Amino acid sequence: MSHHIAAGPLAWSGLLAVLAVMIVVDLKVGSAQRAMTVRTAATWSAVWVALAVAFGAGLYLAEGAAAGQAYFAGYVMEKALSLDNVFVFTLIFAALAVPREEQPRVLLYGIVIALGLRAVFIFAGAEALHRYSWVAWPFAALLAWTGWRILASKGEHLEGERIVTRIRRRFPRVQPAIAAVLAVALADVIFAVDSVPAILAITTDTFIVFAANAFALLGLRALFFLVAGAVARFAYLQLALGVLLIGIAGKLAYGEATGSKLAASVTLGAIAVVLTTAIGASLLKERRAPTTQPR
Repeated sequence: MSHHIAAGPLAWSGLLAVLAVMIVVDLKVGSAQRAMTVRTAATWSAVWVALAVAFGAGLYLAEGAAAGQAYFAGYVMEKALSLDNVFVFTLIFAALAVPREEQPRVLLYGIVIALGLRAVFIFAGAEALHRYSWVAWPFAALLAWTGWRILASKGEHLEGERIVTRIRRRFPRVQPAIAAVLAVALADVIFAVDSVPAILAITTDTFIVFAANAFALLGLRALFFLVAGAVARFAYLQLALGVLLIGIAGKLAYGEATGSKLAASVTLGAIAVVLTTAIGASLLKERRAPTTQPR
């Protein structure tokens, strides 16, 4: 479906080693043991974004433009979808009454567990698309349905309440922090059902897909504390995500029907345009809102 790189055991070991070191550093230095301030969250968000960009730049130089563009398109897509997770995580923490000082560690543990489970989805999905190209059709249908559901939801987020209900029903005596870890992991697995097919529609190279997912997910903990209060300002973010998923579904269906794949640069450009437009329109709407209210 796209350019594939020859990522051997050395490349995989290097990637996993970097991620493992960063997780340990994040736990020890990244204020995972105390309440995270906005400044700390901003610093660690910048660190994870810088690492993701550095990895993509290295991939671009080592493997060529196609690999680099596929990685950045997947990373930006996953990063955008992860903003939707922020709403759900907020509901989970509120429903389970998780103290703020415990939330950073809960998030990191939940995300690491989810990353392991997501890796299974990635390898299984990529293998299915390699062996049976017709799998692209149900993937496209799933993405289109998810995009339509997001558009029809009008910003409502019921996933968090449903997940908390499931965890409480199955683990009634579990401590709130442990229940929250399970809820965060479960929430991300549910989101993976949508996001993994979306990135596999961009590239089926498992090394690129896993790397994009890992950097986007592991940066989600700091991102949560940075934008949890501000993400509601982006009124058109949900609309943008719905449009993107439907567009990716169209890309996948087009490729399977014609045998001609859109370049990763086109996908990356489209994602950037949709997200930039949605964020800009959201900020403009917020700026104009006070002037339209009656005095």
